[in-house]
Amino acid sequence: MHPLDKFRYCPACGSKHFEIQDEKSKKCENCGFEYYLNPSAANVALIVNDKDELLVATRKKEPAKGTLDLPGGFADIGETAEEGVVREVKEETGLTVTEARYVFSLPNVYVYSGFEVKTLDSFFLCQVEDFSTLHASDDAAALQWIPITDIHTELFGLRSVRHGLYRFVESYKKP
Repeated sequence: MHPLDKFRYCPACGSKHFEIQDEKSKKCENCGFEYYLNPSAANVALIVNDKDELLVATRKKEPAKGTLDLPGGFADIGETAEEGVVREVKEETGLTVTEARYVFSLPNVYVYSGFEVKTLDSFFLCQVEDFSTLHASDDAAALQWIPITDIHTELFGLRSVRHGLYRFVESYKKP
């Protein structure tokens, strides 16, 4: 099912004549309102320690509960992608990010409650000065450090994280 099929009535006037215009939009035949389905902003943190190990989480919730993941999540309304990744890292790991440097982005489909949420996932290389507050919380059931050379992308439950990790591992060089 296409995500636009979930929107049956015009959000502006309530008309049932809310018709698909193209693959990413619907238009109301009554009032002319057009709705465009754009991706939701999400972010992913790449946190590396001085031993060239990557901080990896185990997902606490669906989708992909129990699989490996990286800290991150959806950006909130009114925050930048950088603010979002800093907040998500704090919520899931207890760590305070001192610098978040954008690396790349990847499109993704995140299935939540049977609904396909199209996302644009931004990956950030995050610096953390103090790891003493590290603890799993929020969406993370557990945290672990894995040497970058030992990362097996097939163990990660979300497609964009797998692709992003592959890209990161291939290009990783110690500064």
